[in-house]
Amino acid sequence: MTSLLSKSAPLALAAAMALSPMLAPTAAFAVPAGGYADLVEEVAPAVVFIEVTSLAKAGMQLPPNIPQALRKQLEDQMSQGAPRGGLGSGFLISADGKIVTNNHVVADAQTVRVTLTDGRKFDAEVVGTDVATDIALLSIKADVDLPFVKFGASDDMRVGDEVVAVGNPFGLSSTVTTGIISAKARDINSGPYDEFLQTDAAINRGNSGGPLFNNAGDVIGMNTAILSPDGGSVGIGFAVPSDVVSEVVADLGADGSVTRGWLGVSIRPMSDEVANVLGYDASKGAVVEAVSADSPADTAGLERGDIILDFDGTAIDTLRDLTRAVAAKDPDDKTSLTVLRRGKEMKMDVTIGVLAPQKT
Repeated sequence: MTSLLSKSAPLALAAAMALSPMLAPTAAFAVPAGGYADLVEEVAPAVVFIEVTSLAKAGMQLPPNIPQALRKQLEDQMSQGAPRGGLGSGFLISADGKIVTNNHVVADAQTVRVTLTDGRKFDAEVVGTDVATDIALLSIKADVDLPFVKFGASDDMRVGDEVVAVGNPFGLSSTVTTGIISAKARDINSGPYDEFLQTDAAINRGNSGGPLFNNAGDVIGMNTAILSPDGGSVGIGFAVPSDVVSEVVADLGADGSVTRGWLGVSIRPMSDEVANVLGYDASKGAVVEAVSADSPADTAGLERGDIILDFDGTAIDTLRDLTRAVAAKDPDDKTSLTVLRRGKEMKMDVTIGVLAPQKT
């Protein structure tokens, strides 16, 4: 679990009053009758405990609050490249043993060991990883069908909807916590495609890679990071939305990698001063700072100082809008964009390139 402050991981339903018609809450908006026991009993067998061994690397960040003796021991291990252990969570998405977890759980792993809730243990193969979204796909082989869970639609979740997290915080297997969706589309500056679900369900170190369920028992997120001054839960956790996870996992399952579109520009936000001069109520668009030689942008004729306002019909209000829109295109796709150049709008056609994958 990534702690954002040591990074190297309540709403109430108001009753209708007076003469307003009383509406009965639907199952989607209420805690199931009797609690979550039935839901947990159904989904927990698909949540796995992941143990990893990897080589300690010089320069790795250590938590700031660990005892001095332990810190020295870990620093010695890193300097010697000694093996180290790691713990995390994951969840089965198919009967034949496909498992989803965070990339940071298995990064640089020498061995990956998966334990099911019934105690069965398996050596896992890393099928593929995507550093940009912190997603990894693993595979285990069993002689019988395995329990698995399905993805739900994270985009359908609303702020205030209830959720259930299942994982292995601090190695405590099959720990269940509940909460709500506190916010959507959070950018926590961890990568170019940040769009996290925020939840107050308690998640801690070891929950990384575990599922966040809706009331129907569908996975609507993968727990990934917490905001914490000391590495423990303070009710601010973040999950990669299932709509992102399912798409990335499909790519990883196909060939072990993720292919994204590439434009070939360095960009920055429009300043408020420029927005005022142009007559905009607020800054918008992506200002081109540099154009890579022989890139799709270079071929299309983009220049330093151009302001990209629209990409393939998507209005570019923030830098993330452009990053995601370009990444979603397939290489060799032909599309158009609208730029503002020296006060005049102009349309440009561009053929998308291939973004080089990030390294772990």
